[in-house]
Formats: sequence, C-alpha cells, structure tokens
Amino acid sequence: MSSATEPLVPIRTLVRQDATLRRLLIVTLVDTLGRGAFFTLTTLYLTTVVGIAPVAVGLGLTVAGAVGVAASLVFGHLADRFSSRRMLVWLHLVQGLALVGYVLVHDLPTLVLTASIALFAQQGGSSVRSAAVGRAFPGAERVRVRATMRTVTNIGIGVGTAVAAIPLAIGTGEAYRVSMVAAGVLFVTSAFLVLGLPASRTDAAPAGRTDTGTIVVQPLDGRSPYRDVRFLVVTALTGVFGIQFGLFEVAVPLWVVQHTVAPDVLVSPLLLVNTVAVVLLQVRMSRGTDSVAGAGRVMRHAGWLMALACLLWAAAGWVHGDDWRPVAIAAGVLVLAAVVHSLAEITSSAAGWALSFELAPADRVGAYQGVYGTGYALGAMVAPTVVTVTAIDLGTPGWAVLAVGFLAAALGITAVARRAARADAVHVDPVG
Repeated sequence: MSSATEPLVPIRTLVRQDATLRRLLIVTLVDTLGRGAFFTLTTLYLTTVVGIAPVAVGLGLTVAGAVGVAASLVFGHLADRFSSRRMLVWLHLVQGLALVGYVLVHDLPTLVLTASIALFAQQGGSSVRSAAVGRAFPGAERVRVRATMRTVTNIGIGVGTAVAAIPLAIGTGEAYRVSMVAAGVLFVTSAFLVLGLPASRTDAAPAGRTDTGTIVVQPLDGRSPYRDVRFLVVTALTGVFGIQFGLFEVAVPLWVVQHTVAPDVLVSPLLLVNTVAVVLLQVRMSRGTDSVAGAGRVMRHAGWLMALACLLWAAAGWVHGDDWRPVAIAAGVLVLAAVVHSLAEITSSAAGWALSFELAPADRVGAYQGVYGTGYALGAMVAPTVVTVTAIDLGTPGWAVLAVGFLAAALGITAVARRAARADAVHVDPVG
C-alpha cells in the first residue's frame, strides 16, 4: 500500500520522463478516436442502413454485453499468468477486425456474433490494461495514471465523435461503412503500438522469465478475490454507483426532451460539459485517493454530489412556462446539474481506481481488476433499464430513489474502506 507522504512527481513531468506512460497514452488516444467515431454511428447504421429494428439492436447489444462481462472476468485471471502485453496486442487485433466486420452485419444473428466478438475483446482488454497499469506504476502514481488516461480517453472520444459528423452529414451507407472500417484500422494500429510496451513492467509479476524472455507460469500465492468479502462488497457497490454513467447517457437526454421546457438542443452542450469537466479536472480531483482511507473519504463526497445532482435533474422538470424566463431557469438548473454530476463522476472514478488497486495483493492484481471490471460491466448492462424505469417513468420520485441509492452505495464503500484502513493499520503495527 502506498504512503500518503511519498513525494509525487508532477504528472506532466512523469509523462515527459516515462516512455511507458507516453506509449500507453498514445494507445489510449488512438483507441478512443476510433471508439468515439464508431459508437456514434453504430446504432444509426444498424437501424437506418442495415434495417434491423431498434428493439432487436438493443437485444443484440445486451447479449453481447453479457459476453463482455465474462471476458472481463476471464482475462483478469489470465493477466496474472501470461504476458499482458501479448494479450493486449491480440485483443486489439481481434477488436479491430470485429469493428471492420460490422460492415458484413445483415441481421440479428450476425449482429450478435460481431458485437459479442467486439465486446469480448474490448472488456477483456480493459481488465488486462488495468492489470498492466497496476504493475507498471507504484502506489499513488497508479490512480494519477488512470486519471490521465481517462482525460485522454475523453479527448479522443470527443474528437472521434466530431469526426463522425462527416458520415452523418453525408448520410449514405458507404460513408458509414468507410468510417467503421477506419475505426477498426485504428485498433489494428494500436496493436503495433502496444508491442513497444516493456514486458518487464507490464507483465505478470509471478511469472518467471528465462534468459530468452520466455514466460514460465508459476503458482500464485495471493488470496482469491472471490474469498475477499470486502473487495466483493466494494466491487458490487461501485457497480451500483456506476449506473450513473447510464443516467447521463440515457436518462438525461430523454428527461431534457420529454420532461423539461429547456430546448432539445441543450442535450449536446450538457454532454459537452461532462466531457470538458473530465478533461480539465480528472487528474486534479484524483488527489487524496492515495490511501484506502483517503479513497473512502473521496467516495463519500462523490455520493453526496451524486445525490444533489439527481435532485437538480429532477428540479429542472418542475419549471413550467412558455416564455424565456422559465426556459432560462430550466436550462440553468440543467447545466448546474451537469456540473455537479460530472464532479461526482470524476471523484467516484478516482476513489474506485484507488480501492481496486490498494485492496488487491500484488501477485493477483489481474484477477482483482477482472472482478472489479465485471462489477462495472454488470452495472452498465442494467443501467439503461434502471434509469429509464426510475427517472423517466416515475419522474421526481424516481430521481429521489436514484439519489438515495447512489448515496447509500457511496457510504457503504466508505464504511468498507474505513474498516480496511483500520485493519491494515493494526496489521502493520499491532502494538499501536
């Protein structure tokens, strides 16, 4: 476990000095450029060009999401036994080819097959990448590195989404397909970039290496994440809190359009507020999460912020009237809600990363990251249904239920972190 008193190199200096970090950030940028363009176009391509019914598209992506959940779990374990770098190379190649394969989708079965392969590689790669970061960077640096990677992720997705406006404006099937192939090519390009990562820093610690660099599998001594009750509780509660991502992506646009007097066009600026906030503040607001106790405190703050954001989203629907004043008030409340929601997202992400690393044994970081990623993946699977049934169908009472749920999850994580910090302190110094 890292010490809160360790001097930290400024993140900009770390980026300049650490070639491994620079390469990880470049890979992240290339990946997210492709992802931003691809996922902006996918649903529209499948429904308007291929002609698959929206309900069938949702069903197909849900099935594929379940495959992604399983991949997150499996590859987390594999990352403790085999080369993370090699697995990332192959998973990038598979994901790139799967994205290109979307141009061959013509019905629900081919959609399920293609999307399942793509999400298998995406979620599996996420677990392996998290394990590699956990090994490559010590102590408090891991959270700052994850925060920096997330900042780059938002920049890449933002640029990719903007580029997707070109095929959207052209509107032809050929324009969609060319863009999707280009997104796949970017992932294949990343596979070659990943080859430059040093195996000595990213690969599994318990693996012995011969003079030729061959990986030799050795037994793992660390505890299993499935027997670590406190980690499983944190994973489950962070998965619950992670539903807030679906809240912003699914419920907020519907709420603005159907239940407020604010102009529909405001949906895009609200999403932009979230992206800009993450880019500007993620690294800065990750401070204070360099210990289990600190991460717990930050998570408590995130819970209160998220509860407040839910109430603000609901309050925007209370404003009625046809002239400019109610419209301006509703718009102002929505922008404030977006800012508070974004702050909750930023702080909860940082706290979750810290706990996922700090509560994991050094030789089982892959398995632990796989389990942790599974919690988030499950939350993402149920989020569209949960937020639609609560916020959209129930209105203000539904927003209140979400506020209580998010706050309870955050306070539960804080309680587990506090107990874990006390237990670790006693273990280190039984006399004190």
